[in-house]
Formats: sequence, C-alpha cells, structure tokens
Amino acid sequence: MKDRPLPPHTPAWHTLSPGEVEQTLHSGSGGLSTEEVARRLEEHGPNRLAPPKRRGPLLRLLLQFHNILLYVILGAAVIAALLGHWVDFGVLLAAAVINAIIGFIQEGKAEAALDAIRAMLSPHATVIRDGRRREIDAAELVPGDRVVLGSGDRVPADLRLVASRELRVEEAALTGESLPVEKSCGEAAKDAPLGDRFGMAYSGTLVVYGQATGIVVATGATTELGKINQMLKGIENLATPLLRQVDQFGRLLALAILGVSALTFVFGTLWRGHPAAEMFMMVVALAAAAIPEGLPAIMTVTLALGVQRMAQRNAIIRRLPAVETLGSVTVICSDKTGTLTRNEMTVQRVVCAEQVFTVGGAGYQPQGDFSLDGRAVDVEHYPPLSLAIRAGVLCNDARLHEEDGQWQVGGDPTEGALLVLGAKAGFSQHLAEAAWPRRDSIPFESQHRFMATWHHDSDGASWIFVKGAPERILEMCATQMGQDGEQALDVDHWRRMATDTAARGLRLLALACRHSGPQGSDLAFDDMNEGFSLLALVGIIDPPREEAIAAVDDCHRAGINVKMITGDHAETARAIGAQLAIGVGRPAVTGAEIAVMDDATLRQVVRSVDVFARASPEHKLRLVQAMQDDGEVVAMTGDGVNDAPALKRADVGVAMGLKGTEAAKESADMVLADDNFASIAAAVREGRAVYDNLKKFILFMLPTNGGEALVVIAAILFELTLPLTPAQVLWINMVTSCTLGLALAFEPAERAIMARRPRPPGQALLSGFFVWRVLMVSLLMMTGALGLFLWEMNNGGSVETARTLAVNAVVMAEMFYLLNSRSILASVLNREGLTGNHYVLLAIALCIPLQLAFTYAPFMQGIFGSTDLSAGDWLKVLGAGLLVFVVAELEKWVIRRTPLAARVAHG
Repeated sequence: MKDRPLPPHTPAWHTLSPGEVEQTLHSGSGGLSTEEVARRLEEHGPNRLAPPKRRGPLLRLLLQFHNILLYVILGAAVIAALLGHWVDFGVLLAAAVINAIIGFIQEGKAEAALDAIRAMLSPHATVIRDGRRREIDAAELVPGDRVVLGSGDRVPADLRLVASRELRVEEAALTGESLPVEKSCGEAAKDAPLGDRFGMAYSGTLVVYGQATGIVVATGATTELGKINQMLKGIENLATPLLRQVDQFGRLLALAILGVSALTFVFGTLWRGHPAAEMFMMVVALAAAAIPEGLPAIMTVTLALGVQRMAQRNAIIRRLPAVETLGSVTVICSDKTGTLTRNEMTVQRVVCAEQVFTVGGAGYQPQGDFSLDGRAVDVEHYPPLSLAIRAGVLCNDARLHEEDGQWQVGGDPTEGALLVLGAKAGFSQHLAEAAWPRRDSIPFESQHRFMATWHHDSDGASWIFVKGAPERILEMCATQMGQDGEQALDVDHWRRMATDTAARGLRLLALACRHSGPQGSDLAFDDMNEGFSLLALVGIIDPPREEAIAAVDDCHRAGINVKMITGDHAETARAIGAQLAIGVGRPAVTGAEIAVMDDATLRQVVRSVDVFARASPEHKLRLVQAMQDDGEVVAMTGDGVNDAPALKRADVGVAMGLKGTEAAKESADMVLADDNFASIAAAVREGRAVYDNLKKFILFMLPTNGGEALVVIAAILFELTLPLTPAQVLWINMVTSCTLGLALAFEPAERAIMARRPRPPGQALLSGFFVWRVLMVSLLMMTGALGLFLWEMNNGGSVETARTLAVNAVVMAEMFYLLNSRSILASVLNREGLTGNHYVLLAIALCIPLQLAFTYAPFMQGIFGSTDLSAGDWLKVLGAGLLVFVVAELEKWVIRRTPLAARVAHG
C-alpha cells in the first residue's frame, strides 16, 4: 500500500462499486497504515477549509469612505468649515464617520458566512487504521481512510459507503431534501444529483439513524461543502438598486454643482467685474444651497424605520440597503419545504379497494374531515378505511403531542402524519395502543422496505399490521379489503391508483393486515411472506401554507414573478407549485437539465419556467445569475449551506430563522423569524413604502436647494445684493432637512402600493416628471423669496429685513410643500392628507419656534444677520407659502386627469 499513487483525476465516486473504490484508493478492510496516512496528509493537506485572505481592519475602514454619499457629506462639511460653522462641520463629519463604521461592521458580518461553513465540519472522526478502530481529529482524515458512522455523528468528509445498516442521513442543509435520506451501498448514474447518490455520505451532513462504514474520497476544499465555500469566496456582493441610483444621482449632481459654480465665478469676475473674494463667497453660497446635506441622514433614518417595521412582520434585516431593494424586487425565488409549505407531512388521500377518500386539514393540527366525492362521511361506515387508519396508528413508533398550543411530532414525520390521520378519525394513539396492545414488532429496514407490528385485539385475537413501500406490500398480499370483507387482489387497480396518486406529488405508503399471529412466539421475517390483505394506499405531502398561497397571489398582482427552486423531486415540486399557482401548466426543470444548458439557453428558460427541482448549489447560483443577467432584481430564499452561494449572489438573500443553518443566515441580507413566505411579501410592501418615502423626501428636498440656488444665480445675473448669505442657506437646509424632511420617513404605505408593477431596475432616481416637479417648485420658491426681497429693497427697507423675509418665505413654502409631498399625485385636500401623518404636523410645530428664534432672538440675529418682522411682513411670508401649496395641488389635479401623464409620473 505504501507509496502507491492515487488517481490523477477525481473519478465520479458514486458510479463506482465499493470494491472499485477500495481498489482505486488502495484501502483494505484494515484501513490505511500510519506511514501511508502521513504521506497522504502531506500530499492532500488537512481536512479543513482554509480561511480566506482578508484585508486588514484599517484598510477595510478606510475603504468604507469610498462612497458617493460620504463624499457628499464630506463636501458639505468642508464648506461648513470654510464658512466657520464648526458645529455644522462636526455634525457632518460625525455622520460620515458613523456611516463608515456601520459599513465596517456589516462587512465583518458578511465574512462570517465563510466561518459558519467551516464550523459545520465535524471535529472528530472514528476511523479504522492499522486494523484498529480509533477516534481522531477530523482534520487528520485523508482520502482512503475508512470511517465508521453511527447515529448522531456528523459526516467528517465525503465518503463512499462500503457497508450500511439502516443508515439515514439528514442532507437538507446540502441538498434541500425535506426528509432524511435512506442510504445504501449501490452505485448511481453519473449525472445523478447529490440527493440521489444514495451510496455517498457528504461532509457536514448528519446521521440520524443506523450505522455505516465509508471510505474517504474527498477532504477539505475538494468536498461538496468545500466547493460551496469556494463559490462563496468568488461571489462579490452587488450594489443595491437604490445605492446604484443614488451613486449616479450624486455624481451628476456633483458635476452640475461644480460646473455651475465655476461658470458663475467666471461670469461674475470677468463679465460683471466683481472682486474675486466677493464672487468666491457667492459661489460658496451657491454650492451650499445646491448640496443636499440631509440626503444621507434621511436615507439612513428612512431605511432604519423600514427595518423596525419589517421586524414587526418577522423579517429581520441584516444589511440596511436591503430594505429598499425589497421594494424593487421583480422575481422571488423560494425554497419549498418550510417556506412555501408547512414542513409538516399530511395525509391528503386514502385509496381503498372501492373508494378514494379525501382528507381535510393541513399540518399536525388534528382537525379535518373525510370526504367521498365531495361529501363528508363517517369513517365508521367504511370498514376498510377504519381498519387502515387503525393500522397506521398501531404500526407506528412516532408520538403526537401538544406543546404550548402547538401540535408536534416526535419521530419520523411520515409516521407522524399517520397519527394525525388517526386523531382526525377519533383514533387516539394512547387508547388504541391500550385496546390493541403491541406484542412484538419488526422495525423498518431499507432492504425489506416495511415495518410490521403484532397486536392482540380486545377479544384476544392476533393481528399483524404492516406498512411500507406499495410495491413491496403488494408482493405480500393475496387479497384486498372491501366493504363486504376480503376479496381477490386487483393488482392492476392498485398500480393505477399508485401512479395517479404519485402524479399528484404525494408520497405513497401502503397499509395491510393479517388476522392471525406469527408462527412462533416472536414476529419474524418468515411470517411476512404472504397471506396479507391490502387495506389502503395513503398519499402524504407537505402541504402549502394557506398564508403562502395568499402571499404568492399578492406578489403576482404586484407584478412579481415567484419561482420555486427546491432540492425535492420534480413531481412533488410541480404538485405543490400548482396548489400555490406557481408554474401552472408549465414543465418543471431539473438540475440535471440545467447542467447541460449554456448560459444563453438558461436565460431563455428562466423566463418561461417557474419550478426547478433537484437543484444543486451550482444550479441555484446559475439560476440567480441568469435572472440577473436578464435584468431582474432577484430575492432568493434558502435555509441550507447549499443555498449560501445563491443567497449571497442575489440582490436580496433571505434566510430562514427557525430551521436555517448559520451559513445561510450569515450569507443573507434578511432573516425570516417565522420561516414563512408571507413575511417576504409583507417585507416587499414595506420596501416599496421605504422607496416611496425616499422619493418623496428627494422631491421635497431638491426644490429647497433649487430655489435657494436660483435665488443666488438670479442675484449674480442681475447684479443684485445677495438675497441669502451662505450662513442663512445652511440654516434653511438644516431646518428643512432635520425637522421638516425627517417627517416623510414616517409616511405610511399608500393603499394601492402592491397593485403596482415593480419599477424597472434601470430606472433613474429622477424621471423627467421628477425634474419637472423640482423645477416648478424651485421656481415658485424663488419667486416668493426673491419677490419679497426685491419688494422690501424697492420700498426702502433694510437688507437685513429683506433677507429675513426671503429666508422665512423659503421655510414657509417648505412647510406648505411638506403637506403636498405626502403624496406624489394624490390630493392632500382631505382629512387623511392633512392630518394622516402626525409627524408632519409635529415637524411643522417644531419648525415654527425655530424660525421665530431665527427672526427675533438677539443671539440668532447676531449670527445670521436677521431682524424683527411685522405682522404685515408675516402675511407676505404666508402668501409665499400658499402660492407653492396651491400651484402644486393644481398640478397634481391636472396630471390625475391625464392618464398618460399619470403613468409617466408613476414611472
């Protein structure tokens, strides 16, 4: 065995027999020798996932400042410093630092996803080396090692099983399979998906029952878990639609401000002949007026409020920008088990020899009726049904119990479904077992594919009940139970019904009985060969959540496409999809089919197919990328480590909080506390509301900046005294952003918000309509402020009074325009529009004393050059505000009556 080389290329281990694997890896029944282990450890390295190369903390912190929003904040801080406003400078600089620190912390959390995957590797392993069994650190495993598995063990490396006894492995984290998988030592087809490679046990999965021995075929980075880790390291986080739009908006605004400021400076000094120092202060005033200092702060507050509202809907946000991204989602890719479904196996159909019964109710709640041809029936009137239900309850090792108002199953979920069926029919497990005590049993074994129990009824007569795979139970039966007793077995009938039931996506289980005892004193396999009477076929499924059905319908009405991507079988996925109105009348595509498609073909497929089954991590990642390449904004749900790459790549990754792995949660932007798809739909609604509020704030804020800028530009063009000083401009911006604008962050969602289609991913933050609205309101504000300034100056008033009038005119116009801004198109001339947001009224109430202090407080007059105003002056200021309010409402009225304009306004 020593120094024999291993194969240069990795074979498809699941296609090889145990003997071929032993020969290829030179691994005998006594395991590897100590010397050979040392050589292979040197060649392959330890069985662990290498930590990624990471940037140092200082570099990570500095890179957080490489953000257009922070550039805007820092630019405003520099201007404040140039003007000597050190308090404003300190506040703005602190805002930039806080934003950078938040980004620094979030980046550290994202990197924890890789740590979570590495933590899934088993720390210990039981191996056979030098002919002896020993326990070692799992990091010391090498290809060719013989590993012994038992119930409760975490599989320490990828293994090809060479011996197995009743092995069942929980692979949901890796494959998405909703139930533990029964393992064997048989080979599988080369293109078989991970979930169908029954002769393999993969690193990180959990043994829930049985024992096995396997040969290590992959360690560390070459395991399936390691491949997922490599995929995660290669995926870059995408910028959210809002951040991309704000980045573009910020660049354009910065260029515009610089360009206009430069032209203004040149115009004033070379053409008008103003001194350069005077023009410089005018240009600073212009820049201060144009820069939206409040935008980053309001964005953060609005997103944070969205986080709080989503948390109340069981959606926990891990990355702040994901709040808004949810509002722009065009496709939601959802896992099936536990998200769209209850993750509670339920009997929905019972097929007897002469009748087919439908069972009502869903999940483990023991409530539901039995119906035949659409009418409710009494179980006692149908002896084959009654006896089949009794058989399911007695031939059973699970337990059904109520805990804190919730019904739960202890044991196998399929057996639990039979107990719930019995409870619906009035068969209490406790009473049934007391009346028909168990004498002996044969536990389920994969090679026999059935479970059997021996009981005595209340008269002391013996009964043997058996449940298992339909084809195996059929072999044991000679008769079937009809309404009038036993009759000849109609094999063709049962096969047809089995095919029909399976086509509905239901898992099949057969129940049979024999009214006699075993040949000996114990129940043995020899007693199970023949003489049984077939009672029923039971169709079991994990049913969809009722609230998920409604949520999917809400998404469809909102123009959001819902796709199901699951590791489960195609038939089951298609059946559940049909009940949820996902992919109705369309085929389901499997992972094997995805594997042979090129990227262009896959992009075409994802447009028309909504159900994808038996999907591996690579398939899920390719599906998300294909949709994004096709221009979609994708939300992806998942719970297993197999979902982590797709969750990280998606525009919004959504992990399950109850049954999700830490790797999935750390890769996601949002975690569902209740694992419920309906919470995603609620979060989408909140995300749309957040984006609406951001748009409303921008539509409110930009006219303030625009009006101020136009006042300054007009003064330069017409050689007027500057109507607003730089300090007064900063005062207006602080008051309108920090008090008035903040109120729009609390605006509730509009009623028809989920009746809209998602906004196009490439849509600019400011549409042509937005530009028009900003220009219109800016001109109205300029008209009011500049008009009052010139009126006062022409009537011989002081420049201080004229400027005080101009400042108050702008702020008053903002107060009225804040009411207009509560809705982009709808009228606010009603009770809801004027009083529906108490924060708007509170903001106005806070702004009024601030403006009175600006006007009358001596220390404020000393800082800003303001002066007292008369009652007549305040009426003029009030008129300037009403001008904006009335014209803005008239503009909305005209647009609402012009369908094309209304569509353009909605984007």
